[in-house]
Amino acid sequence: MKKKLKVLLVFDTPVKKPRGYSYAEEFQEEDWNTEADVYNALRENGHKVSLLGVHNDINILFEEIKENPPEVIFNLTEVFDNKSSMDKNFAGVLEMLGIPFTGASSKTLLLCNDKAVHKKILRFHRIRVPRFHTFYREHKVWLPKKLRLPLVVKPLTDEGSRGISLASVIDNEAALIERVDFIHKKMNMCAIAEEYIPGRELYVGLVGKKIVKVLPFREMKFGQELDEEMRIATYKAKWDKEYRRKWGLKNVFPGKLANGVQEEIEEICKRAYRALNMQSYARFDMRVTANGRVFVLEANANPCLAKNDEVAQSAEKAGISYNKLVQRILSLAFRRKE
Repeated sequence: MKKKLKVLLVFDTPVKKPRGYSYAEEFQEEDWNTEADVYNALRENGHKVSLLGVHNDINILFEEIKENPPEVIFNLTEVFDNKSSMDKNFAGVLEMLGIPFTGASSKTLLLCNDKAVHKKILRFHRIRVPRFHTFYREHKVWLPKKLRLPLVVKPLTDEGSRGISLASVIDNEAALIERVDFIHKKMNMCAIAEEYIPGRELYVGLVGKKIVKVLPFREMKFGQELDEEMRIATYKAKWDKEYRRKWGLKNVFPGKLANGVQEEIEEICKRAYRALNMQSYARFDMRVTANGRVFVLEANANPCLAKNDEVAQSAEKAGISYNKLVQRILSLAFRRKE
């Protein structure tokens, strides 16, 4: 691969902006950390970088590529027209264009976006996941006999813990029906209910294709004041700084795990990575019970790449600087094969 490339950095924007817009002001804001961090890393790595924000019009992408053809696209899009389920469609467009791009394929994004589908695939590969049931909209809601209370009720296809709060943990059928109804009617989404798994919550990043590197784990430490069933990664627990301070929530590198558990987690994550045909970078959300049983809660394709987020921090711990991580992800774009 050439050392210096023409890179098109593509990301989603909440409002439509014209081609050639600099995003200088936005990149000073915390909500734009990922875009700003990746942009700076690409430039520091010597690449010529163009910026393109996409809101709800795909034509802006076609125009940019026609007039300023890139050699590779660094894809940071998570939503299209404010719909998180459209990330796979955007990747599909990039595949049709035939230009190398970073991150997961449309197929992998499709699988990972649906919490029930990727759990079924992992279970087929004998990877332990919580028992679950899917509640599609306009279908009857009841408490399946196969599930043991308490349950965690989530939107089936949303990301970033949106729609997950302490009210998501339910311990009776009436609460289940109420929470599923909330997701169906207020969020206009299908729902999934899965058994609550007590234990330590770990985040495991991976990067690579043929050779897959498992990065040092991260752990969400829940405040001691929280009851066991309140120890879930809600939207506030992940993103609300005041809430995290109030309840003593911290993301740290974990202390010692029981003998053999670290190696088991690494092996499970590599198997899951390959089962979902991941070929760039990913993060798995895990639970490890007190007796050492390991569960995959969720598979995250194209997780956050901000310097202050889990994947980058884990890479740094492994001796991979942020600029090297971005460069490695860029290089993997040229090795994708379906």
